[in-house]
Amino acid sequence: MNELLVTALLILCLLTLLVGGVWIGLALSGVAWLGLQLFTDRPAGEVMTLAIWGSASSWALTALPLFIWMGEILVRTSLPRDTLRGVAPWLDLLPGRLLHVNVVGATLFAALSSSSAATSTSIGKRTLPELAKRGYPDAAAANSLAGAGTLGLLIPPSLIMVVYALAADVPVDQLFAAGLLPGLLVAGLTMAYLIVWSVLNADLMPRHESRSSFRDKLAALLNLFPVLLLIAIVLGSLYTGWARPAEAAALGVVGALLVAAALGSLTWANFRDALLSATRLYCMLALLVAGAAFLAMALAEVGVPQLLVHWVNSLQLHSFVLLLVLMLFYLALGSVLDGVSAVLLTMGLVMPVVRAAGIDPVWFGVFLILVVEMAQITPPAGFNLFMLQALTGRPMSWVVRTTGPMLFLLVLVAGLLYAFPAIVTWLPEQMMAARH
Repeated sequence: MNELLVTALLILCLLTLLVGGVWIGLALSGVAWLGLQLFTDRPAGEVMTLAIWGSASSWALTALPLFIWMGEILVRTSLPRDTLRGVAPWLDLLPGRLLHVNVVGATLFAALSSSSAATSTSIGKRTLPELAKRGYPDAAAANSLAGAGTLGLLIPPSLIMVVYALAADVPVDQLFAAGLLPGLLVAGLTMAYLIVWSVLNADLMPRHESRSSFRDKLAALLNLFPVLLLIAIVLGSLYTGWARPAEAAALGVVGALLVAAALGSLTWANFRDALLSATRLYCMLALLVAGAAFLAMALAEVGVPQLLVHWVNSLQLHSFVLLLVLMLFYLALGSVLDGVSAVLLTMGLVMPVVRAAGIDPVWFGVFLILVVEMAQITPPAGFNLFMLQALTGRPMSWVVRTTGPMLFLLVLVAGLLYAFPAIVTWLPEQMMAARH
């Protein structure tokens, strides 16, 4: 049977299962089984065993539940609140003042929570009521959180980075290093936007706020000590080569437990809830990873990736056009699926095309995660839009209008990454050079 017709039938079957409410991991596995049974002579059970065992036995996968558990432990402590207290006094002199707390606080906490949802919720539910009480415009406060809240995807260690590294077969530590500078770039441009907005709308900003003394600022740094120590342990051990991703994640869990104990939050209830929540999330992600691995292997047996590569090559697309098409595709997909599902659902088809086009898979991973960030604040179903609606109590139309500038900033960053790929590749290159 013609490979094009086979591809269309498999995609149709997958869409039918997803629309019917079948779990994504099971839908991926079901389509893979169907494709092998109908269109190849390879035993489906053999391929499924190889794919699932290969994905489940990956050493890099060990880091995933540990990073999830670390984040679940920390969100149940006072660490998000302490982080905000530590950075707030140092932002007095910037135009916009406390609006920047969302950005700096989210950047720091993203390096520990590994999740956009945890970062957005933990920071937003503490800052938005306080900013409203102090007279800051709701739109500006929500805008600052919309941009910074997505940093949980890009600032390492990030769950979606681990998932992409497994699906695309790239080193996790290189991807973590590659995402750091783009993440800081997003944070910096968000703060720059807030500065310009605050200067142009000075009449809307609260005028009378007491300035913190230098002594108060130094005292506030004590609140940041646990955060900075954990970041140094996890990312420092990883970037220096002293620990591999799974080992760094294990150190992070131990550090998170010690911090929770020091802050008085390590109760049996919190420990149990964090462990159960991390287990549930990991089981969901493990099913997705296994299903995606099975589907990728099945598609390779059927010949679908080769067909796509041949078709894309025949179009002779410039890399910019190809990336633009992929960006629009993932924005559309991300409006109805969460980022991890969107990545795993498509890796078996997209990665062969990306590699054939000569695009660095590590660079593409950061670009893809940035596009997933855009999808988080893209209507009609961006997750962060619903999160902001819940936190602010405003209509969705207001949330969409408010977050528009942040979406534009993320598109700008994507353009900068294309024009200056060293923003992504420089730090991994330096890390690998230092190890050798």
